[in-house]
Amino acid sequence: MIEETLTQRGTTLVRRLVLEPGEATPWHIDPYLRLTVIVRGEALAIEYRDERGTERFEVASGRADWDAPTDQVHRAVNVGGGTYEEVTIFFLDRPDAIPQPIAK
Repeated sequence: MIEETLTQRGTTLVRRLVLEPGEATPWHIDPYLRLTVIVRGEALAIEYRDERGTERFEVASGRADWDAPTDQVHRAVNVGGGTYEEVTIFFLDRPDAIPQPIAK
């Protein structure tokens, strides 16, 4: 997994995420509004720690989606056959906020 901040200006943070097939992000929550643009990939699964289970999404290059804040503990898993890459713009409430706090 590669996760890097590309730029930040005040409360707007732009981050790049790369997952190879089978790789997953850490369990986390998403307390901030964000806009995600898919750079490449085929399919992504969102796994939830609670009774919600798993949701699978087919993705395509150039797709953009707004995501609302959530306190549901979850992680993303690349379930496609190739590399998954996205660029996400986070709209934070303060410059030092953590965009996706890790859940224990």
